[in-house]
Amino acid sequence: MSSKSIKNIAFVSLGCPKNLVDSEQMLATIIDAGYELVADHNKADAIIVNTCGFLEASKEESVEVINDAISLKETAKVQRVIAAGCLVQRHRAKLLEWCPGIDAMIGVFDRDHIVDALEAKIEEEQAPSWIAANALLAARARGYDEVAGYTEDDSNRLQLTPRHWAYLRVSEGCNQNCAFCTIPAIRGKMRSKPLHTIIDEAKQLLASGVFELNLIGQDTTSYGDDIGYEEGLVGLLTALNNTVAPFRGWIRLMYAYPSNFTDEMIQAIASLSHVVKYIDIPLQHASDSMLNAMRRDVSSKTQSDLLYKLRERVPGIAIRTTMITGFPGETEDDHQALVDFVGTHKFDAMGVFQYSAEEGTVAGTLETDAALCVSGETKQSREEELMLLQQDIAFKTAVKRAEQQCEYDVLLDEYLGETGEGELHLYRGRTYHQAPDVDACTIVMSENKRTVGEVIKCTITDSDEYDMLARPTDELEKVVSLPLR
Repeated sequence: MSSKSIKNIAFVSLGCPKNLVDSEQMLATIIDAGYELVADHNKADAIIVNTCGFLEASKEESVEVINDAISLKETAKVQRVIAAGCLVQRHRAKLLEWCPGIDAMIGVFDRDHIVDALEAKIEEEQAPSWIAANALLAARARGYDEVAGYTEDDSNRLQLTPRHWAYLRVSEGCNQNCAFCTIPAIRGKMRSKPLHTIIDEAKQLLASGVFELNLIGQDTTSYGDDIGYEEGLVGLLTALNNTVAPFRGWIRLMYAYPSNFTDEMIQAIASLSHVVKYIDIPLQHASDSMLNAMRRDVSSKTQSDLLYKLRERVPGIAIRTTMITGFPGETEDDHQALVDFVGTHKFDAMGVFQYSAEEGTVAGTLETDAALCVSGETKQSREEELMLLQQDIAFKTAVKRAEQQCEYDVLLDEYLGETGEGELHLYRGRTYHQAPDVDACTIVMSENKRTVGEVIKCTITDSDEYDMLARPTDELEKVVSLPLR
């Protein structure tokens, strides 16, 4: 049970969907131990911050949130501040300097010690910590002789997403060696969850009311390689498709890596009825010199061929990607190659990030070379050019779908209220080509009250920049009776 002095817990979750799943698991553990959650930090006895340490900007945000929590020890009832997650794992030696006043720290492999962090005795000048250096040590500490097949348990979670959709983590860590990326240093080598574990978690989520499973991992296309599961991603998608079938739900593939994408994977997406025709495939660049410098292990032609093949073999597929601009050594020609690539392939959604030098990465010191460094002003202008191009593509796509009055199944995410005249109910929803949190949405205007989490057939009637406007198709249909002669 909970300690007598600490009862109410406030929790802050920062960073990516993988971090969100970590937060959901820690929250469930806390509640099972008898603690209560509060939204108001001023009413909390302890504050837990699950940090992000992926980029310098996310590090700064995490440090600010932690220090804000620590300041409440002086003005509120907060007794303990606990830092957890990626920033702890990456900068354990420096974090107490940046945030003096942290009372305990939890690394990415040690979420199951979160209650220990709440209850452990704090020595005068020593914050207790549970930070395994890597997954192998974490596995051994829990009775496993080797790391293959060992992943942290995600089965007991307090779902932070809406009830009808959730993230399903299929692997952790990454075996790629991208020059800009901190993930291998933080999360370690790739560790695929055994298939039966994933299926069990999927069944739990589906039984709780989840309709849409969003598959996440650092490199989902490499699923199973590390544990000798020969069927790989195709086997996983097939098994999940069969699991979801009785619920008629959606399976969405995120974080695919381009160099590992096989024809069999494309066929699985095309043929499995519950795998939505959508893929998130971060490409990062389109110039061969940049792809080589980034250590992406793929050529621009290979990427283009894959995109053409996906469009051809999976009609209507939606493709989302991310790009990096301003990587050290990026020339104007490299940038123009990326602009041309985006203009050619016309992604359904795209994010662009300015390169950030990260300590400990292969490319972390390249910007110290004046010949390679791309100025902040150039990064900004290149990002703006790419995003304006993508904006034009996305706006035109939305307009075209409205002009063609395309019909889609729309998953209703949120009730927005009534129109000013009270004639229509408004909902924020998503079609198959809109992933939660990262993509645009579809605003549904309905004469009848609908249920959040419901899927309804809608006709696109208009667009509003990135978003589409829709009406339930059954409300637009008119029955015309012809007189009999």
